[in-house]
Order: sequence, then C-alpha cells, then structure tokens
Amino acid sequence: MREVNELINVDDPAWPLLLQELSGTDVPVEVLPGDTERGRAALLQLQVSAGSNLGGIVLNCGGLLVDSGWLRIFGSPSGADVEGLPGLAEINAMPAAFDPAWPSGAGLVVAHDVLGGVFTLNGGNPREAGRPGEPGEILYFAPDALGWEALGAGHSAWLSWVLSGGLQEFYEGLRWDGWRDEVSVLNGRQGLSFFPPLWSAEARQDLLATSRRAAPMTELLSLSRTSCLQFDGADPGFLGVA
Repeated sequence: MREVNELINVDDPAWPLLLQELSGTDVPVEVLPGDTERGRAALLQLQVSAGSNLGGIVLNCGGLLVDSGWLRIFGSPSGADVEGLPGLAEINAMPAAFDPAWPSGAGLVVAHDVLGGVFTLNGGNPREAGRPGEPGEILYFAPDALGWEALGAGHSAWLSWVLSGGLQEFYEGLRWDGWRDEVSVLNGRQGLSFFPPLWSAEARQDLLATSRRAAPMTELLSLSRTSCLQFDGADPGFLGVA
C-alpha cells in the first residue's frame, strides 16, 4: 500500500495540465470547489496518484459539470450540500476510513449523465463481472439500450474526448431543442425521467413525443436496473449510489 503523501507528491501532477486543457476547450465546463481532505482520503482508498487525471480531479476539485450539467464527472466536493453533486467516494460507497479490503467491484463509477447513463472505469476482471471491454477501459451503461458498451479508451483519453466535443455526436438523437435550459436548472442529484422511457419503441421513434420531469438520480438508476432484470434477467450490476 502506498501512503497518501506518496500519491500526492509526484513529479508530474496531472492537475496543472488538465487546467490548461479545460481553459482551451470550447465545451462548457464548470469546475466545482473541492475538499482537499476528502480528496486525500479518496486517493488513499483508490491507491491512484495525483499524476493521473482521475487522481488530479479527485484531489483538486469537487467535480466537473460538462455541458450545463448534462455530464457530471465526480470529484471531492466541499461542504454538505444535500442537493449538490455527490463525490466519487459517496457514489462508489467508499468507507469513511481506509479499508484495504474495500472492493471497487466490477469497476469505479466516474460519471453520470442527466439521462441516467453511467460511465464506469472497468475493474480488473470484466469477464468475471459480465461486462465488456478490457481492464481500465471506460464503459457506458446506456439507459436507452439497457446495456453496457465499451468505449475503447482509458480514463485520460475519455476525458480528452469529452473536452474535445465528443458528447455532441455521442448523444445524437438524445438531445432536443431547449435541452440545455432544462438541464441547467437541475441540482446535482437529479436527472431527467422520460415517459415513455428511453428504451421504449415510442421514445426511439419520436423522442419529442415523450414527456420529461426532474427525478432523483437514484430513481433513474433503480428503474434501469429493474427494467434489465424484468426484460432478460441480466443484472447490470453496480451503477453508483446517488
């Protein structure tokens, strides 16, 4: 096990370079204030260093709100705002104190989107967990397809793709006129619930014909998991605590 000072005091910290990338992107990104002590605790539990983008985000900020909050990348938020963006530690149910026996399970949830989609960093044995992709690869749980897909990139490459505008094509067909206004008023623990749901034939044929309402992210994640179990009995596994 590496001590927290070893994880923080690295020759090439990722955060300054990431700040440069953030300042140069045309994608709207809000950097939330972070809590250093929470960040240190999360680094220790994860055993990742500040030399990685994952470690840099967790240590230095409370998370990133991309595209007016359409995508929420988790960090270590300051304060105890019950409506604010949860932290990576909370989302992944990390113990309050370091526990070498704590498992990250099938993977580490690094981001949610407003639709109830989940971005996860694959664990060490995806096949055993019933998931696609390779260890360390980013997966996406798609609420419109009720399944996991491998994105062919690790965390740093995925983040660069996000900041280069990759979300626009990725969510093609799932955004509508005025989506930014609807998304920007949600709090950090809310998403949008659709009726009929995104996976339905009706929504696939005409997204604009669906109705939308703000809903707790816990509700969206629970609905996705329940729907998966009802349709084919396949449990998508851990989608994060929200």
